[in-house]
Amino acid sequence: MFKIIEKKQLSAGVFYMKVEAAEIARNRKAGQFVIVQVEKEFGERIPLTIADANADEGWIALVFQAVGATTYKLSLMEAGQSLPTILGPLGNPSVIEKKDGPVVVVGGGFGVAPCYPIVQAHKAIGNKVIMVIAARTKDLLIYVDEMKAIADEVIIMTDDGSAGRQGVSTVPLKEMCESQTPPAEVIAIGPPIMMKFCALTTQPFNVPTTVSLNTIMIDGTGMCGGCRVSVGGKTKFVCVDGPEFDAHTVDWDNMMMRMKSFKGRETEDFHKCKLQAEADKLAK
Repeated sequence: MFKIIEKKQLSAGVFYMKVEAAEIARNRKAGQFVIVQVEKEFGERIPLTIADANADEGWIALVFQAVGATTYKLSLMEAGQSLPTILGPLGNPSVIEKKDGPVVVVGGGFGVAPCYPIVQAHKAIGNKVIMVIAARTKDLLIYVDEMKAIADEVIIMTDDGSAGRQGVSTVPLKEMCESQTPPAEVIAIGPPIMMKFCALTTQPFNVPTTVSLNTIMIDGTGMCGGCRVSVGGKTKFVCVDGPEFDAHTVDWDNMMMRMKSFKGRETEDFHKCKLQAEADKLAK
């Protein structure tokens, strides 16, 4: 069992959990993820990126958005309760190398959280890191203070201009690519459409761009094939070949189409679960 030792809400529908998982904390590296099961029997298995960890204290941090039945059930859990299953660390770690130029990390929505250990790792080897945090509005911004504490520069972008600059993440990204000191590497994590347009922005400038994909996933060990994506014209499995890939070679349209496969069912189950939870609360 994996005890929840801290829980807080970061923004609308987005939650942070610190969970006791000593072995995972000792072995994890930036960019890796875990498979979480909320219910012991017949529970759905969901992939969540490790947003932080402390090997000495034996915990990992998970940040997730309540969009389906399982993530909603997870959002209802509190400190002191335990998760029956956490499997990991899974996936290949981020490739962290010394760069001559700045490393630009772009995080969109709750995708900012998994950027945190990557920024930490790049700073640990002496790279200059510029962090771009993007959200629809200021109330949906997360990890701003945490990023300001470690990154060399933090750029805030909101669609409505309620915080930072008005516009999307690709606006400052293009400006940096056009500058006299373009990025040595760009790393983007967030909604697929955001990552796609980050790739389209950097490609004309030949700036190496890495994305972390979070596709439909079941076992996390390459057995089910549910997480398959087309990268460079070849079939890859996000759980064992990724989760990070060259953004310029991902077939974004195919991936986004596959990710919509269960969207209707996911939304339906979310509302059913929410109604049941409200009914249970009233019954008490």
